[in-house]
Amino acid sequence: MNALAEAVVGDHRISPKNFRRLSNYIFEYSGIKMPETKTTMLEGRLRRRLRATGFTDFDSYCHYIFEEGGLATESVHLIDAVTTNKTDFFREPNHFDYLTQKALPDLEARGARRVRIWSSACSIGAEPYTLAMVMAEYLERRSGMDYHILATDLSTDVLQKARRGVYPADMLEPVPRTMAARYVMHARDKQRNEVRIAPALRTRVGFARLNLMDDSYQVGEPMDIIFCRNVLIYFDKKTQFNVLRRLCDCLAQGGYMFIGHSESITGLDLPLKQLANTVFRKV
Repeated sequence: MNALAEAVVGDHRISPKNFRRLSNYIFEYSGIKMPETKTTMLEGRLRRRLRATGFTDFDSYCHYIFEEGGLATESVHLIDAVTTNKTDFFREPNHFDYLTQKALPDLEARGARRVRIWSSACSIGAEPYTLAMVMAEYLERRSGMDYHILATDLSTDVLQKARRGVYPADMLEPVPRTMAARYVMHARDKQRNEVRIAPALRTRVGFARLNLMDDSYQVGEPMDIIFCRNVLIYFDKKTQFNVLRRLCDCLAQGGYMFIGHSESITGLDLPLKQLANTVFRKV
């Protein structure tokens, strides 16, 4: 794209009509609310798609995806552009304390031999790799138990990054030093300032694309533990209920559900009993 076209893309705005079309599609497909107050944010995130597809304005782009069949190929890229991927290692650490002090001992006492864990909005992988570190440390002192982690997300971009397991070194600062020494590899070239999750942990996590707006979740056997943290806040109450209901369908009886500390299931008729702040068990 030439300099003039770049300038046109940078100056162009989304019309109210096309914003409504985009926001309606984004909500129907992903459950993400996109009110008019986020018009500027949406414009900023979609400008890269305009450049990648060769369009110089949002009108042409929207005409292409909604009236010329472009949505079939552009849908994944559109959703990738608007999803928020805020994530950290050992985010909300109380959850991992509860996991090792309460949930895992309970599952062990009930005869669990292979713990199935699902990180249902895994972003670039910080949450599932944190879980893998916690599980590896917990099981080191025990025999007869094993685990597997399923990590899913809607965005293909973040899943690609998660599978690589490569991160800026400072992103791993919340990881306890003893765990970092065992499970994190530093780049040989110190100037790169990158680290990578050790292969022994990466093989414990299976990544897959999954849309929480789907009618059902094809995840195989029931899960013992589900983490669905800091994604419900982007949904309206009805969507929250439907997502949680489908997650409960995938949770084993007596299994544990963890949601984000800023999230609540108050008023939702779900087969969950609250055990601690944002920690629940299926009943």
